[in-house]
Amino acid sequence: MKFKVDRTLLQRALAHIHGVAEKRNTIPILANVLMSYQDDVLRLTATDMEIAVVEDVPASGERSGSTTVPAAVLFEIVRKLPDGVALEFDHQDSEAPLALRAGRYATSLNVLPVDDFPAMVAGDLPHRFSIPAATLRGLIDRTKFAISNEETRYYLNGIYLHVAENGSIPMLRAVATDGHRLARVETELPEGARGMPGVIIPRKTINELRKLLDEGAADLEVSLSDTRIQFQAGPVLLTSKLIDGTFPEYERVIPKGNDRILRVGKRDFAAAVGRVAAISQERSRPVKLSVTQNMLNLSATSPDQGVAHEELDENAVSYDAAPIEIGFQARYLTDITDQIDVEVEFAFSDSSAPTIVRDTASPSALYVLMPMRV
Repeated sequence: MKFKVDRTLLQRALAHIHGVAEKRNTIPILANVLMSYQDDVLRLTATDMEIAVVEDVPASGERSGSTTVPAAVLFEIVRKLPDGVALEFDHQDSEAPLALRAGRYATSLNVLPVDDFPAMVAGDLPHRFSIPAATLRGLIDRTKFAISNEETRYYLNGIYLHVAENGSIPMLRAVATDGHRLARVETELPEGARGMPGVIIPRKTINELRKLLDEGAADLEVSLSDTRIQFQAGPVLLTSKLIDGTFPEYERVIPKGNDRILRVGKRDFAAAVGRVAAISQERSRPVKLSVTQNMLNLSATSPDQGVAHEELDENAVSYDAAPIEIGFQARYLTDITDQIDVEVEFAFSDSSAPTIVRDTASPSALYVLMPMRV
Protein backbone atom coordinates (compact mmCIF):
# COMPACT_ATOMS: atom_id res chain seq x y z
CA MET A 1 0.00 0.00 0.00
CA LYS A 2 1.21 3.50 -0.86
CA PHE A 3 -0.71 6.76 -0.44
CA LYS A 4 -0.55 10.41 0.60
CA VAL A 5 -2.82 12.12 3.11
CA ASP A 6 -3.16 15.62 4.54
CA ARG A 7 -1.61 15.92 8.00
CA THR A 8 -4.49 17.98 9.49
CA LEU A 9 -7.15 15.52 8.34
CA LEU A 10 -5.16 12.54 9.60
CA GLN A 11 -4.47 14.15 12.98
CA ARG A 12 -8.16 14.89 13.50
CA ALA A 13 -9.09 11.29 12.72
CA LEU A 14 -6.35 9.85 14.93
CA ALA A 15 -7.54 12.05 17.80
CA HIS A 16 -10.84 10.13 17.63
CA ILE A 17 -9.19 6.77 17.09
CA HIS A 18 -6.23 6.54 19.45
CA GLY A 19 -8.25 6.92 22.66
CA VAL A 20 -10.09 3.69 21.90
CA ALA A 21 -6.96 1.63 21.27
CA GLU A 22 -5.89 -0.12 24.47
CA LYS A 23 -2.34 0.96 25.33
CA ARG A 24 -1.99 -1.33 28.36
CA ASN A 25 -3.86 -4.36 27.04
CA THR A 26 -2.25 -7.77 27.26
CA ILE A 27 -3.30 -8.31 23.62
CA PRO A 28 -0.78 -6.25 21.57
CA ILE A 29 -2.97 -5.92 18.46
CA LEU A 30 -5.54 -3.88 20.44
CA ALA A 31 -2.99 -1.08 20.82
CA ASN A 32 -2.82 -0.78 17.03
CA VAL A 33 -4.89 1.10 14.48
CA LEU A 34 -5.94 -0.72 11.31
CA MET A 35 -5.09 1.39 8.24
CA SER A 36 -6.76 0.38 4.97
CA TYR A 37 -6.31 2.37 1.74
CA GLN A 38 -8.49 1.86 -1.33
CA ASP A 39 -10.07 4.10 -4.00
CA ASP A 40 -8.77 7.38 -2.56
CA VAL A 41 -10.07 6.65 0.93
CA LEU A 42 -7.99 5.85 4.01
CA ARG A 43 -10.07 3.95 6.56
CA LEU A 44 -8.84 3.95 10.16
CA THR A 45 -10.21 1.46 12.71
CA ALA A 46 -9.50 0.99 16.40
CA THR A 47 -11.13 -1.28 18.96
CA ASP A 48 -10.73 -2.55 22.52
CA MET A 49 -13.36 -5.27 21.90
CA GLU A 50 -15.95 -3.17 23.77
CA ILE A 51 -15.88 -0.10 21.50
CA ALA A 52 -14.90 0.27 17.86
CA VAL A 53 -14.35 3.55 15.99
CA VAL A 54 -14.08 3.71 12.21
CA GLU A 55 -13.28 6.91 10.30
CA ASP A 56 -12.69 7.59 6.60
CA VAL A 57 -10.17 10.20 5.47
CA PRO A 58 -9.64 11.42 1.87
CA ALA A 59 -6.28 10.28 0.46
CA SER A 60 -4.57 9.68 -2.88
CA GLY A 61 -2.21 6.89 -3.77
CA GLU A 62 -0.72 4.26 -6.02
CA ARG A 63 -1.35 0.94 -4.22
CA SER A 64 -4.23 -0.34 -2.11
CA GLY A 65 -3.60 -2.37 1.00
CA SER A 66 -3.89 -2.68 4.77
CA THR A 67 -1.69 -2.87 7.84
CA THR A 68 -1.77 -2.13 11.57
CA VAL A 69 0.56 0.18 13.54
CA PRO A 70 0.66 1.43 17.15
CA ALA A 71 -2.10 4.03 17.45
CA ALA A 72 -0.54 6.17 20.20
CA VAL A 73 2.86 6.35 18.48
CA LEU A 74 1.36 7.32 15.12
CA PHE A 75 -0.82 9.97 16.76
CA GLU A 76 2.17 11.53 18.56
CA ILE A 77 4.23 11.63 15.35
CA VAL A 78 1.47 13.18 13.28
CA ARG A 79 0.58 15.67 16.03
CA LYS A 80 4.15 16.99 16.15
CA LEU A 81 4.59 17.41 12.41
CA PRO A 82 4.11 20.93 10.98
CA ASP A 83 0.79 22.11 9.59
CA GLY A 84 0.20 21.84 5.85
CA VAL A 85 2.65 19.01 5.25
CA ALA A 86 1.59 16.00 3.19
CA LEU A 87 2.30 12.60 4.70
CA GLU A 88 3.36 9.73 2.47
CA PHE A 89 2.92 6.16 3.69
CA ASP A 90 4.55 3.19 1.99
CA HIS A 91 4.10 -0.45 3.00
CA GLN A 92 5.88 -2.87 0.70
CA ASP A 93 4.57 -6.17 2.06
CA SER A 94 3.00 -7.74 5.16
CA GLU A 95 6.39 -8.41 6.82
CA ALA A 96 7.91 -4.97 6.19
CA PRO A 97 7.55 -1.96 8.50
CA LEU A 98 5.33 0.94 7.47
CA ALA A 99 7.45 3.80 6.11
CA LEU A 100 6.27 7.36 6.79
CA ARG A 101 7.75 10.44 5.15
CA ALA A 102 6.77 14.08 5.68
CA GLY A 103 9.06 16.68 4.13
CA ARG A 104 12.54 15.96 5.52
CA TYR A 105 11.20 13.75 8.29
CA ALA A 106 11.14 9.99 7.85
CA THR A 107 10.45 7.03 10.11
CA SER A 108 9.33 3.43 9.96
CA LEU A 109 6.82 1.79 12.26
CA ASN A 110 6.63 -1.87 13.20
CA VAL A 111 3.43 -3.57 12.14
CA LEU A 112 1.30 -6.48 13.29
CA PRO A 113 -0.65 -8.79 10.95
CA VAL A 114 -3.98 -7.51 9.68
CA ASP A 115 -5.45 -10.98 10.17
CA ASP A 116 -4.91 -10.63 13.93
CA PHE A 117 -6.98 -7.45 14.13
CA PRO A 118 -10.38 -8.29 15.66
CA ALA A 119 -13.61 -7.45 13.89
CA MET A 120 -16.37 -6.04 16.11
CA VAL A 121 -19.71 -6.91 14.53
CA ALA A 122 -22.64 -4.69 15.47
CA GLY A 123 -25.28 -7.21 14.42
CA ASP A 124 -28.87 -6.20 13.79
CA LEU A 125 -29.70 -2.73 15.15
CA PRO A 126 -33.48 -2.43 14.72
CA HIS A 127 -34.05 0.92 16.45
CA ARG A 128 -32.88 4.01 14.57
CA PHE A 129 -33.32 7.73 15.07
CA SER A 130 -31.57 11.04 14.41
CA ILE A 131 -30.71 13.52 17.16
CA PRO A 132 -29.06 16.97 16.96
CA ALA A 133 -25.46 16.93 18.18
CA ALA A 134 -26.17 19.87 20.50
CA THR A 135 -29.06 17.99 22.12
CA LEU A 136 -27.02 14.85 22.72
CA ARG A 137 -24.15 16.96 24.02
CA GLY A 138 -26.50 18.55 26.55
CA LEU A 139 -27.78 15.17 27.75
CA ILE A 140 -24.23 13.93 28.26
CA ASP A 141 -22.70 17.04 29.82
CA ARG A 142 -25.44 17.44 32.42
CA THR A 143 -25.38 13.80 33.57
CA LYS A 144 -21.93 12.25 33.10
CA PHE A 145 -20.48 13.78 36.28
CA ALA A 146 -22.80 11.50 38.30
CA ILE A 147 -21.61 8.24 36.68
CA SER A 148 -20.31 5.86 39.34
CA ASN A 149 -16.65 4.82 39.39
CA GLU A 150 -17.37 1.85 41.66
CA GLU A 151 -16.72 -1.17 39.45
CA THR A 152 -18.61 -3.58 41.72
CA ARG A 153 -21.81 -1.70 40.87
CA TYR A 154 -21.10 -2.02 37.17
CA TYR A 155 -24.68 -1.20 36.18
CA LEU A 156 -24.06 2.37 37.44
CA ASN A 157 -20.90 2.79 35.32
CA GLY A 158 -22.71 4.55 32.50
CA ILE A 159 -25.63 6.72 31.43
CA TYR A 160 -29.08 5.13 31.30
CA LEU A 161 -30.80 6.27 28.09
CA HIS A 162 -34.48 5.42 27.78
CA VAL A 163 -37.96 6.59 26.87
CA ALA A 164 -40.02 8.07 29.71
CA GLU A 165 -43.16 10.15 30.04
CA ASN A 166 -43.31 13.65 31.44
CA GLY A 167 -47.01 13.99 32.12
CA SER A 168 -48.38 12.40 28.98
CA ILE A 169 -45.52 13.54 26.74
CA PRO A 170 -42.92 10.91 25.72
CA MET A 171 -39.35 12.08 26.28
CA LEU A 172 -35.84 10.76 25.71
CA ARG A 173 -34.28 10.71 29.18
CA ALA A 174 -30.68 10.32 30.35
CA VAL A 175 -29.95 9.35 33.96
CA ALA A 176 -26.75 8.76 35.92
CA THR A 177 -26.18 8.11 39.60
CA ASP A 178 -23.42 6.95 41.93
CA GLY A 179 -25.66 6.49 44.97
CA HIS A 180 -24.72 9.91 46.41
CA ARG A 181 -26.13 12.13 43.67
CA LEU A 182 -28.41 11.63 40.70
CA ALA A 183 -28.71 13.56 37.44
CA ARG A 184 -31.80 13.27 35.25
CA VAL A 185 -32.08 15.21 31.99
CA GLU A 186 -34.64 14.81 29.22
CA THR A 187 -35.42 16.11 25.77
CA GLU A 188 -38.16 15.76 23.19
CA LEU A 189 -38.33 12.18 21.94
CA PRO A 190 -36.79 11.91 18.45
CA GLU A 191 -38.87 10.37 15.70
CA GLY A 192 -38.18 6.65 15.51
CA ALA A 193 -37.04 6.31 19.15
CA ARG A 194 -40.40 5.42 20.72
CA GLY A 195 -39.89 1.64 20.73
CA MET A 196 -36.24 1.63 21.80
CA PRO A 197 -35.19 -0.41 24.87
CA GLY A 198 -33.66 1.28 27.88
CA VAL A 199 -29.88 0.96 27.54
CA ILE A 200 -26.85 1.72 29.75
CA ILE A 201 -24.06 3.32 27.70
CA PRO A 202 -20.63 2.67 29.29
CA ARG A 203 -18.47 5.50 30.64
CA LYS A 204 -15.67 5.01 28.09
CA THR A 205 -18.16 5.10 25.23
CA ILE A 206 -19.65 8.31 26.63
CA ASN A 207 -16.19 9.90 26.79
CA GLU A 208 -15.29 8.90 23.23
CA LEU A 209 -18.68 9.98 21.91
CA ARG A 210 -18.35 13.34 23.65
CA LYS A 211 -15.17 14.06 21.65
CA LEU A 212 -17.10 13.62 18.40
CA LEU A 213 -19.84 16.05 19.39
CA ASP A 214 -17.54 19.06 19.10
CA GLU A 215 -16.49 18.25 15.56
CA GLY A 216 -19.27 20.09 13.74
CA ALA A 217 -21.70 17.35 12.70
CA ALA A 218 -25.19 18.84 12.90
CA ASP A 219 -27.00 15.56 13.57
CA LEU A 220 -26.07 12.07 14.67
CA GLU A 221 -27.69 8.89 13.47
CA VAL A 222 -28.24 6.50 16.39
CA SER A 223 -28.90 2.78 15.92
CA LEU A 224 -29.29 0.29 18.75
CA SER A 225 -30.39 -3.09 19.97
CA ASP A 226 -30.51 -4.63 23.45
CA THR A 227 -26.74 -5.26 23.38
CA ARG A 228 -25.16 -2.73 20.97
CA ILE A 229 -25.38 0.97 20.13
CA GLN A 230 -23.94 2.79 17.13
CA PHE A 231 -23.42 6.50 16.45
CA GLN A 232 -22.75 7.90 12.98
CA ALA A 233 -21.28 11.42 13.16
CA GLY A 234 -20.23 12.56 9.69
CA PRO A 235 -17.34 10.32 8.58
CA VAL A 236 -17.01 8.68 12.02
CA LEU A 237 -18.81 5.50 13.06
CA LEU A 238 -18.65 4.54 16.76
CA THR A 239 -19.99 1.14 17.80
CA SER A 240 -20.17 0.00 21.41
CA LYS A 241 -21.37 -2.84 23.55
CA LEU A 242 -23.91 -1.86 26.21
CA ILE A 243 -23.69 -2.63 29.91
CA ASP A 244 -25.49 -5.90 30.55
CA GLY A 245 -27.34 -5.03 33.74
CA THR A 246 -30.48 -3.49 35.17
CA PHE A 247 -30.44 0.18 36.06
CA PRO A 248 -32.10 0.82 39.44
CA GLU A 249 -35.61 2.25 39.74
CA TYR A 250 -34.27 5.76 40.15
CA GLU A 251 -37.69 7.43 40.40
CA ARG A 252 -38.06 5.90 43.86
CA VAL A 253 -35.21 8.01 45.24
CA ILE A 254 -36.55 11.31 43.90
CA PRO A 255 -38.42 12.90 46.83
CA LYS A 256 -41.94 14.21 46.21
CA GLY A 257 -42.71 16.47 49.17
CA ASN A 258 -39.72 18.81 49.41
CA ASP A 259 -41.39 22.20 49.97
CA ARG A 260 -38.66 24.38 51.50
CA ILE A 261 -37.43 26.28 48.45
CA LEU A 262 -34.09 28.12 48.36
CA ARG A 263 -33.10 30.07 45.26
CA VAL A 264 -29.62 31.48 45.00
CA GLY A 265 -27.54 33.03 42.25
CA LYS A 266 -25.27 30.38 40.75
CA ARG A 267 -22.19 32.60 40.45
CA ASP A 268 -22.33 33.86 44.04
CA PHE A 269 -23.13 30.41 45.43
CA ALA A 270 -20.43 28.54 43.51
CA ALA A 271 -17.78 31.10 44.45
CA ALA A 272 -18.77 30.96 48.12
CA VAL A 273 -18.66 27.15 48.17
CA GLY A 274 -15.18 27.22 46.64
CA ARG A 275 -13.84 29.72 49.16
CA VAL A 276 -15.37 28.02 52.20
CA ALA A 277 -14.30 24.52 51.12
CA ALA A 278 -10.70 25.67 50.62
CA ILE A 279 -10.20 25.40 54.39
CA SER A 280 -9.86 21.63 54.03
CA GLN A 281 -7.96 19.48 51.56
CA GLU A 282 -10.10 16.41 52.26
CA ARG A 283 -11.75 15.11 49.12
CA SER A 284 -15.05 14.51 50.93
CA ARG A 285 -15.02 17.76 52.91
CA PRO A 286 -18.55 18.87 53.83
CA VAL A 287 -20.00 22.35 53.53
CA LYS A 288 -22.85 23.27 55.86
CA LEU A 289 -25.72 25.40 54.58
CA SER A 290 -27.60 27.34 57.27
CA VAL A 291 -30.68 28.89 55.71
CA THR A 292 -33.00 31.46 57.25
CA GLN A 293 -35.29 34.17 55.82
CA ASN A 294 -33.52 35.34 52.64
CA MET A 295 -30.14 34.53 54.20
CA LEU A 296 -27.66 31.73 53.54
CA ASN A 297 -24.58 31.04 55.63
CA LEU A 298 -22.04 28.57 54.28
CA SER A 299 -19.42 27.12 56.59
CA ALA A 300 -16.75 24.43 56.70
CA THR A 301 -14.52 23.10 59.46
CA SER A 302 -11.13 21.45 59.27
CA PRO A 303 -9.49 19.91 62.36
CA ASP A 304 -6.10 21.04 61.03
CA GLN A 305 -6.85 24.39 59.38
CA GLY A 306 -9.72 25.93 61.31
CA VAL A 307 -13.13 27.29 60.32
CA ALA A 308 -14.38 29.25 57.31
CA HIS A 309 -17.78 30.78 56.65
CA GLU A 310 -19.42 33.16 54.20
CA GLU A 311 -22.84 34.80 54.20
CA LEU A 312 -25.08 35.50 51.23
CA ASP A 313 -27.96 37.93 51.78
CA GLU A 314 -31.19 38.90 50.01
CA ASN A 315 -29.23 40.26 47.04
CA ALA A 316 -28.40 36.67 46.06
CA VAL A 317 -30.84 34.57 48.12
CA SER A 318 -34.58 33.95 48.15
CA TYR A 319 -35.98 31.77 50.96
CA ASP A 320 -39.28 31.97 52.84
CA ALA A 321 -39.67 28.78 54.90
CA ALA A 322 -38.63 27.30 58.23
CA PRO A 323 -34.88 27.58 58.98
CA ILE A 324 -32.78 24.56 58.07
CA GLU A 325 -29.18 23.42 58.48
CA ILE A 326 -27.91 20.80 56.05
CA GLY A 327 -24.51 19.60 54.84
CA PHE A 328 -23.26 18.42 51.45
CA GLN A 329 -19.94 17.29 50.06
CA ALA A 330 -18.37 20.35 48.46
CA ARG A 331 -17.35 18.58 45.25
CA TYR A 332 -20.86 17.24 44.73
CA LEU A 333 -22.31 20.74 45.12
CA THR A 334 -19.79 22.09 42.61
CA ASP A 335 -20.42 19.29 40.09
CA ILE A 336 -24.13 20.14 40.05
CA THR A 337 -23.83 23.93 40.03
CA ASP A 338 -21.40 23.63 37.10
CA GLN A 339 -24.40 22.48 35.04
CA ILE A 340 -26.44 25.59 35.93
CA ASP A 341 -26.14 29.01 34.30
CA VAL A 342 -27.90 31.67 36.38
CA GLU A 343 -29.93 30.53 39.38
CA VAL A 344 -29.91 27.36 41.50
CA GLU A 345 -33.06 26.09 43.20
CA PHE A 346 -32.80 23.77 46.20
CA ALA A 347 -35.91 21.96 47.44
CA PHE A 348 -35.36 20.68 51.00
CA SER A 349 -37.40 18.43 53.26
CA ASP A 350 -35.18 18.13 56.33
CA SER A 351 -31.48 17.90 57.15
CA SER A 352 -31.27 14.14 56.61
CA ALA A 353 -33.47 13.68 53.54
CA PRO A 354 -32.44 13.86 49.85
CA THR A 355 -32.49 17.36 48.36
CA ILE A 356 -33.71 18.22 44.87
CA VAL A 357 -31.62 20.70 42.88
CA ARG A 358 -32.88 22.40 39.73
CA ASP A 359 -31.80 24.96 37.19
CA THR A 360 -34.61 27.56 37.29
CA ALA A 361 -34.05 28.28 33.59
CA SER A 362 -34.09 24.63 32.49
CA PRO A 363 -36.98 22.48 33.72
CA SER A 364 -35.68 19.53 31.65
CA ALA A 365 -32.92 18.87 34.22
CA LEU A 366 -33.31 17.57 37.78
CA TYR A 367 -30.65 16.60 40.30
CA VAL A 368 -30.86 14.76 43.62
CA LEU A 369 -28.19 15.18 46.28
CA MET A 370 -27.80 13.17 49.47
CA PRO A 371 -26.84 15.22 52.55
CA MET A 372 -23.90 14.63 54.89
CA ARG A 373 -23.70 14.92 58.64
CA VAL A 374 -21.90 18.11 59.71
